[in-house]
Amino acid sequence: MSTENFDRNGYLNMELLRFTTAGSVDDGKSTLIGRLLYDSKSIFQDQMEAIEKASIQKGEEQVNLALLTDGLRSEREQGITIDVAYRYFSTPKRKFIIADTPGHIQYTRNMVTGASTANLAIILVDARKGIVEQTHRHSFIASLLQIPHIVVCINKMDLADWDQETYENIVAEYKAFASRLKVKDISFIPISALKGDNVVTRSENMSWYDGPTLLYLLETIHIGSDHNHIDCRFPVQTVIRPQKTEFHDYRGFAGRIASGVFKKGDKVMALPSGFTSNIKSIDTFDGELDQAFAPMSVTITLEDEIDISRGDMLVRENNVPQISQDIELMICWMSEKPLVLNGKYALLHTSKECRCIIKDIKYKIDINTLHRNESDRTIGLNDIGRISIRTTAPLFFDSYSKNRITGSIIIIDEATNETVGAGMII
Repeated sequence: MSTENFDRNGYLNMELLRFTTAGSVDDGKSTLIGRLLYDSKSIFQDQMEAIEKASIQKGEEQVNLALLTDGLRSEREQGITIDVAYRYFSTPKRKFIIADTPGHIQYTRNMVTGASTANLAIILVDARKGIVEQTHRHSFIASLLQIPHIVVCINKMDLADWDQETYENIVAEYKAFASRLKVKDISFIPISALKGDNVVTRSENMSWYDGPTLLYLLETIHIGSDHNHIDCRFPVQTVIRPQKTEFHDYRGFAGRIASGVFKKGDKVMALPSGFTSNIKSIDTFDGELDQAFAPMSVTITLEDEIDISRGDMLVRENNVPQISQDIELMICWMSEKPLVLNGKYALLHTSKECRCIIKDIKYKIDINTLHRNESDRTIGLNDIGRISIRTTAPLFFDSYSKNRITGSIIIIDEATNETVGAGMII
């Protein structure tokens, strides 16, 4: 491998794909991830020895690959996933971060956490059971969170005698349901996570399937256009003022680019002040850049002295986000204490912190039918609904469908400091 594929710190310069797995209980999510890690040679020897020992202790006939991701003792005892488990692996083509999310209804909030930054969602369906309530729930959440790519893996085909008709019936049923969702790209793969068919290696038992294996699809699916490179948004996280003689006049604005492309010399406008200046430099740990784009973390310096602090935003003069204190959003509620109408909460939007009041609860979504329930407006744990809020300070935002970073909001209970809601601005 040439040295061109490495950065100055020795890390591989490869595209990163974040994906999440979802499905009902016992659909085989953890086994699938274990199979991906095992067949792609991403498991250390001591990890393999540990799960072999654990499998023997449980009296299982073969190595239980699900134990690779079920990290909590309570998960291993019950054979289920409770918390979101993150796993990292790479192949010669791409790096991956996997979020293994729970299947139980009471852990829906954990799926929202794992899926919020994903490029792709793998939704597992048990070939024997077909489409179930959790399939609808997870697909709707994937659609709501604007995950660009969905891969529906029909698992346990070995227990369905590798039957093509069973696979095609599930595909047809899912397509009929998905027609009501806002999903750009859906793929279907028949697999056996336990046996390894169509996960990393092509199945000899399903010669009727001529599509890609799961790993090949993960390695080759196009994610370059998933980021918004049109609308320039740079939320400022902190102001850098080194107290050193050689950097006496240095004043840099550090943060992560939410969207768009920023170039040296570009004219930018600071919000909320509205003052404009030109980009003097774009600095990183590895040196100065001529341009930077989402989702890079950089420090921007300007040619003019402008009063900018944490929570402000750099944008283009002719491409400004919406600015308002009255906001409508879809909310995924994550607390056992229900949402309180006229209640006051803390709010986090990009790098800006303020407070808000819940002005109105419009409706709650019935996830199975996707119908709006306007008679029951009580939003409790794992419920999804539409609300309107008023903030104590103006926010600079885009709709979530246009920009997943500037279109998302986190709501926090001020008394407990608990994150109680994740919101998508409409």
